[in-house]
Amino acid sequence: MVFLINSDDTCVAILETAGKVTGSTKLPGAKLHFHEKVTANNAEYRGIHPIVALSSHNEHLGPLIAKALPALPPEIPGLPSLQVRSGSTWLQKQRPDFISITRGPGLLPSLSAGLQTAKGLAVAWQIPLIGVNHMQAHALTPRLVTALETTSNGNERQREPAFPFLSLLVSGGHTLLVHSKALTHHSILASTTDIAAGDVIDKMARSILPPDVIERSEESMYGRLLERFAFPNHQGYDDYAAPSTRAEELSSRPSNWEWALSVPLANKAKGMQFSFSGLGSAVERICTRKETRMCLDERVDLARDVMRIVFEHLASRVILALRSMDENKATADREKKIATLVVSGGVASNQFLRKVLRSFLDVRGYTHIRLIFPPPPLCTDNAAMIAWTGTEMYEAGYESDLRCKAIRKWSVDPNAEDGGILGADGWKRRQ
Repeated sequence: MVFLINSDDTCVAILETAGKVTGSTKLPGAKLHFHEKVTANNAEYRGIHPIVALSSHNEHLGPLIAKALPALPPEIPGLPSLQVRSGSTWLQKQRPDFISITRGPGLLPSLSAGLQTAKGLAVAWQIPLIGVNHMQAHALTPRLVTALETTSNGNERQREPAFPFLSLLVSGGHTLLVHSKALTHHSILASTTDIAAGDVIDKMARSILPPDVIERSEESMYGRLLERFAFPNHQGYDDYAAPSTRAEELSSRPSNWEWALSVPLANKAKGMQFSFSGLGSAVERICTRKETRMCLDERVDLARDVMRIVFEHLASRVILALRSMDENKATADREKKIATLVVSGGVASNQFLRKVLRSFLDVRGYTHIRLIFPPPPLCTDNAAMIAWTGTEMYEAGYESDLRCKAIRKWSVDPNAEDGGILGADGWKRRQ
């Protein structure tokens, strides 16, 4: 059993695996018996409001757990079991082996709400607790997908993607390019110097989208709205052509509307950072200046251009990282070459991002790099990825002490000041 409590999402899942996920053994199948999510209604605030998010967690977590329990697998004689109520009937179900819970990074009040609930169940059921790093879980999501596919088609497969691989983790709260070398070793190659890619897209969407589009929507995160507005009925993606050179990439492209947007960090072309705040400010100035004089066609062009710039900025750092690895012969000889780029996080569900990344890799000579995007429901925050990461950590011999606390900032990089995933206090080796 697993919970995800992070920002405004309350999620519960029950994941069953067929065997251990360690060493060089083949990846076992996995089955999701239950997986549901409730997202707080922050529409009034046009963004996540911490108090509204916490209230939603407190309201929905208990009922979601109660709804999930009857979905536990039936008891197996000789193994620990639970009595679970389903309506007026009591059912005998398998007791979970452990509980996974998002420990960080994220909003402390929201994280603590889930962590305390998980601790209570771990004590009541006398099972281990696994406090999961949210960003590690995004990086490992494709391995969950492989396990689920193994169950559905009945074929044995090696766990995929195999380490090492690159991870581009892009959400409303994080933008990271990571060299994923092992389960708990994810070296950060690039991170944002200001705001996250998903955050700037949401902010720009509120300026670009016609007011009636926003008013009709119940969503508080407007990135998906912006994509649907820019590419109605999924039309227009094929109009994109990636810049074939670095000089072409950095050049400003004029528009038909008396504005031209600059590429982020154009004067620091080889720096391994992301920056999005300048682009967001430029778009806000354009929209404020034009106010009601911006026609629908101009809004569509601006929506496409801002997404192009954000996604090309992401792609450019991927290319820089790959070239740096290729040029560093000492590293290349010592480490296995990268063959896979995993793209995860809420922004990874954007189809235009997928088009830009594939085009960029191909035109720059990296046609051999495999791109992996989880299915859209698993790109955004979800409990299944927390369940899978908890499974990998559990089978690797880790569990969390019941005194562990939620962590607002928690790196995945072992070379970071906090020591990365295993640098957090509260880990202990299973006996």
